[in-house]
Amino acid sequence: MKNAKKILARTCLIGALTLLMALPAMAADKVLMMATTTSTDNTGLLDYLAPHFTKATGIELKWTSVGTGKALKLGENCDVDVLLVHAPPAEKKYVEQGFGVDRREIMYNDFVIIGVADDPAGIRGKNVVDALDAIRSKKAVFASRGDNSGTNKKEISLWKAAGGDVPEKEAWYVQTGQGMLATINIAAERKGYTMTDRGTYIKYADTLKGNPPLKVLVEGDKILLNQYSVMAVNPKRCTSAKYDLATAFSDWLAGAQAQELIRDFKLLGKPLFVPNAK
Repeated sequence: MKNAKKILARTCLIGALTLLMALPAMAADKVLMMATTTSTDNTGLLDYLAPHFTKATGIELKWTSVGTGKALKLGENCDVDVLLVHAPPAEKKYVEQGFGVDRREIMYNDFVIIGVADDPAGIRGKNVVDALDAIRSKKAVFASRGDNSGTNKKEISLWKAAGGDVPEKEAWYVQTGQGMLATINIAAERKGYTMTDRGTYIKYADTLKGNPPLKVLVEGDKILLNQYSVMAVNPKRCTSAKYDLATAFSDWLAGAQAQELIRDFKLLGKPLFVPNAK
């Protein structure tokens, strides 16, 4: 009888130890790694959404915030499971190349050109092409991220639309190689201009109690639409990618709860993003 009790106790102990050893692996299986653009992080949107996602699904969301170009590269290198980015032409090419799957539009805002209130290049109220042409003509300071981010890709396309090459060799064209908030601050220090997504601008204005030195001078063109999309890393290329978790995240983002949360996310009483999942 004593031997039977000892065997039972030993069996229970081994079972408990086995379960304890398995728990970290089980927990790791429920962690989703995402690469995303700086604007979703800098604005606080992800900190706002992540707890709701975890509560709804039991999946922990972790993310790396970089420019869209670098985010796509992280997916290509199989370093993450899912991407939340904002450069549609690059994203579509990425899917065509077999790196990403199940691309899905989630939300949008728009790009704006901001600058000091006295507006030395006289761009206030102009369309974006005429505004960039005026900045070039006046050789006014323009701070560019210069980092292959979604914002930088868009800016480059707009310079070309304005009828010339990107002025990367001009002294007045400052390539920061930094994120959006840092680039805005450099533009402010140099009393110049920059292009930003509206969400990051509102966050910037909020940190300065609604009275930032740089004001929105150019806005409203259809060409300034800034679409954000989610897509999974292709599990056929990256066998370690957690496609099931990525799909759960995509489905949740496109669902009613997340879309309402995105709609309600505001600073200074203004929405930073507009949900548009289909």
